[in-house]
Amino acid sequence: MKAMIFAAGRGERMRPLTDTCPKPLLKVRGRPLITWHVLNLVRAGIKDIVINHSHLGHMIEEALGDGSRYGARIVYSHEPTPLETAGGIVNALHLLGDEPFLAVSGDIYAPYFDFEQVLDVLKDHDAVGQVIPPEKRDIAWLYLTPNPWHNPDGDFGLTMYTLSNEGNPKWNFSNIGVYRPEMFDGIKAGEVSRLGPLMRKFIDQGRIGGEIYDGQWVNVGTVRQLEELNAPPGSVAKAGS
Repeated sequence: MKAMIFAAGRGERMRPLTDTCPKPLLKVRGRPLITWHVLNLVRAGIKDIVINHSHLGHMIEEALGDGSRYGARIVYSHEPTPLETAGGIVNALHLLGDEPFLAVSGDIYAPYFDFEQVLDVLKDHDAVGQVIPPEKRDIAWLYLTPNPWHNPDGDFGLTMYTLSNEGNPKWNFSNIGVYRPEMFDGIKAGEVSRLGPLMRKFIDQGRIGGEIYDGQWVNVGTVRQLEELNAPPGSVAKAGS
């Protein structure tokens, strides 16, 4: 399996830090956010990594290089103008190939997420070994978390590993997911396109599965969150609480 790390966002809420440093290179515990992902992906055996970038993207390439120092093989997908999440995926599909791939946002901090668990979540066969027709297979698998302070109402319901757009309770989308390339067939290369509406369309079709991740997870969206993550243990409230 290949992985894509989203790193093209401007990071407006993190200014002025992101005026001179792309958000995924901001450090938590002495290590850039994006490097935590690279190391954890390699640990899980996922070594082929695509990183999209735009704002100050050359700094990401300079920091990570070809990935060999981490045991990875990194290639880059540059976006002169950010294409949003789904558009960024489509722009990089020629690098990701024809098989399901993992995608994760470069600005989340989830140091204990085990990426090995994603390797076989999208099934082509049912429990008795019968081939599932392509139109009935899960087209994506999303990891959800308890709702953080900045998304108290959550995003999706979850019943028996199947997501819903309604339902109670709702859970927060972690920005970690596995996708089949055909999910993006309706989007043209170079088109600005968001992932949320596309996910909701396939959720209505009953074709997106998922599960809860209850480990440490922070969407690092403010300077205060970054400071809290880097503070000595016990000195401040838990980041994102």
